[in-house]
Amino acid sequence: MRRSPSLLCASAAFLALCIATAAVRADALSTIKARIDLMKADLQAARLGNDMIKGNAPFDLTKAKGVFATFVNAAQKEPELFPEDTKTGDGTTASPKIWEDMDAFKAAYVKFGSDASAAMKATIDLASFKDAFGGVVKNCGACHEKYRVKQG
Repeated sequence: MRRSPSLLCASAAFLALCIATAAVRADALSTIKARIDLMKADLQAARLGNDMIKGNAPFDLTKAKGVFATFVNAAQKEPELFPEDTKTGDGTTASPKIWEDMDAFKAAYVKFGSDASAAMKATIDLASFKDAFGGVVKNCGACHEKYRVKQG
């Protein structure tokens, strides 16, 4: 059985397209995982902050500043982890509103990072940590309210 060269070329082109598509999707899923991992780190930092404020964990100035450092890191990295090809997949709860107004979304991260950086500098003891922490984590809630799809 002899195969036509055009059929072989078409088959090869289709295979190459499938491989390229799979590679692009794998990259998108990797990006979604990276942003989810950063947000999990944010959550762990917020829990530690809450525990110190409530007295469930001893106050530690280094750890308190570390909470804010985690938020600053997130504010710097997370906005770039929302390219167009990551709107769906891998359990993302990202709202379409992100891509409808990317400038406002990124501005929310600028505010979050700025507030966290200022809080880190202002924190010198438990009282100053308490004062700063609530304002910084309000950024999280405001962003999640607007840019996260509620589940359940």
